This record gives sequence, structure tokens and C-alpha cells, in this order.
Amino acid sequence: MTTSRRRSAVSALGLKRATSSPSNASPSKRSLPTEDSTAYGDDQELDDLGIVVALASDLNFRDVPQYMEYIRNRMFSDMPEKAGMNSTRIAEVLNYRKQLPPFVTIAHVDALSTSSTMIEREIAELAKKGILRRVMIPHRGVGAAAVGDGIASVKEWQALIRAHEELNAELKQKYIDLMDTNPTSTTVAGSAFTPIEIAVLTGTGFLTSASILSTTASTFFASPGAASLSAISASGSRHAAGSLDAVGGQHATQHMHGGTSLSTRAPATGAFCFSLPHTGMHIKLLVDARNHLLSILKKTKFKAAPLDALRERWDGGVVNTGNTEREERKKARREFVGVLPGRTKKWKQFYGMRFEWVLEECVGAGLVELFETGSVGRAARLVT
Repeated sequence: MTTSRRRSAVSALGLKRATSSPSNASPSKRSLPTEDSTAYGDDQELDDLGIVVALASDLNFRDVPQYMEYIRNRMFSDMPEKAGMNSTRIAEVLNYRKQLPPFVTIAHVDALSTSSTMIEREIAELAKKGILRRVMIPHRGVGAAAVGDGIASVKEWQALIRAHEELNAELKQKYIDLMDTNPTSTTVAGSAFTPIEIAVLTGTGFLTSASILSTTASTFFASPGAASLSAISASGSRHAAGSLDAVGGQHATQHMHGGTSLSTRAPATGAFCFSLPHTGMHIKLLVDARNHLLSILKKTKFKAAPLDALRERWDGGVVNTGNTEREERKKARREFVGVLPGRTKKWKQFYGMRFEWVLEECVGAGLVELFETGSVGRAARLVT
């Protein structure tokens, strides 16, 4: 026994059923897979075929300065032709990049190298020769995750000193001579400078007081200029537990609730740290970028994602200006083409920082690890 098909309300009224033409298609309807789509979904657990130990094992760097040059030259993407930013914003982005100090974290170098022990040994040797200088900023992470443990080129450091207009020739030479005399020391005695010289050097960011430690990120990152380095300390945080030094030494009461307030004037005595202008600005950018990449991974079910998917989310789904034909095909299918770079977080907050660069930072800091999947290439996951 068969039953006749029941007529729909549309046919009963003599109306024509809508076709699936592009002009009548619902805008919320999911488009068919294209050449840009992948077989990966956030709810799928990725295969693990092995951990990726070094990210640049095939580049054959000869020494640490080559690592540093490679890292610094690849920090930002080139300004795109269709940036979606006006000339004022473009100038702001370029000036921001120019102000960043010649500073590289140890974690980033470790991510690219095959032996962190060898890197540490070479850094110590180059510091003794006056080629590199260690930069230590306490309370900016622990162990490998510390963003305040880095190195800088002495040549570039001293070039900044010589080029600074607010320093007279005599003070410039005195500062450089002290750097050369103490190649491995992060501090210098306050008696080496006059009170006026100390005020000038701390104001320009080339010296910071070793006794004044900021314990809050809001204080450390309050100003993007030279004064944001007030948290640098030579002693670090490696004192014996329970000792006075472990809680701030003779200035411990200044860091406790209800303690005496800190003086805004630079003290004329005590120890001072060699520092670079705008290091606070650099550290803030790095911390924010790390946190953003980690937040993307945390949103996935298994706290892992292929690098291609991660890169797309970091870039913010920008317009693919490199393939005009593909872009036109997407427009014809009424598919999402992308947004202009200037509207993405990568450019609005991180000034065009490259995905690969921040990924290397996270891997070197031990926050993220890479592994081979076999099906969708390399992937990254949070380290718990």
C-alpha cells in the first residue's frame, strides 16, 4: 500500500519553490569547502608523532649574535599595501617599532638553538669580551618563562649612548668607559656619577636604581618611555628564603602595604643598573603577545591546534592581497574574503608582530610545545 505525497503549502498556493541561486541564498548558509578550508576542527584531537625540539635547526647559525640578528629582523611583518590604516597610524606603528631597544630574550634564542647549555656558555664568553651584555629584569616571570632575562649588543647599546642628544660628550664617554670596565656586571656604584649625571641618565633610561623594585605590572608598564625601567634590579630574586634580601633588603618596607612611600627623586648613592631606554615598552608588548597566543590555544577543546589554524587566528582573517584571482572567486561565491589588517588585533595592539615570532617566544619560554601530526603538519599545544 502506498500513500500519495502530501502537497506542500507552497505548491498548493501555486507558488514556485525558491531555487538555490546565489542571489537568493541565505547569508547565514555555510558555504561549500574551498581551497582555503582544512579538515581540522577544534573538537578533534590531533595525532602526536613526536615533539619538535628546535625550531631553526636547519639554519646553521654560527654564534649567538647571528641568532639575535635573525630574531630582531623577523619580529614584525612588512606594512601591507592595503593596510586599512591612515597615514598617522602608519607613522605611529613605524615609530613604535623604531623605538624598541636592541633586546632579545634568552628564551627566544633557546627556542631556535639545539643546546641551551652551549648558548649560556657562549653568552658568558661574549660578555667577558665586551660583545654582549646581559639584561636582567626581576619579577617578570620565573625560569625560562622570564621575559626580563635577555641580552643586548654592546656595540648597539653604546651607539644609542653616542647618538642621544640629551647627554653631553663627557657623560657619554664616562658611561661607555664604565661599561667597558665592568663587562659582566649589571650594576655600577652611584659614586661613579655626580647627582646631576645620575638624574640625566635615569631620566633618559640608561640607568635605573637597583634598590627600587616595582612589584606591580601597572607601575612597570605605566609609561612607554625610558622611565618605565624603574623595576630593573641587579640582585634579582635569588636570595635565601627567609632572609631580608629575599623580601627587598633594607627597602622591604617600601614594598609592603602601609610601608613608606618611594621617593620620586633618583638617589645619589647606592647601586644603579645599566639599562636600555624603552625596555619596559618592549616587555609589555611581549607579555601581551604571549598572553594573546595562549588565549587562542585555551579556547580549543584539547588546548592544541595546527600551526596554519593558529596563524590564521593570529592574523585575524585578513584579506589575502597576494592572490587577487582567489579573492575574486571568493567574492563571486559571496564568501568571506577577510578584513583589512588595520582592523585586526595583530596590527592594532601588536603593531604587526609576526605569528612565527611570538610562537618562538612561547616555545622558548616553555609555555607551548610543537609536535608533528602527520595529517595537518606541525601543531602547537599548551604545556600544563
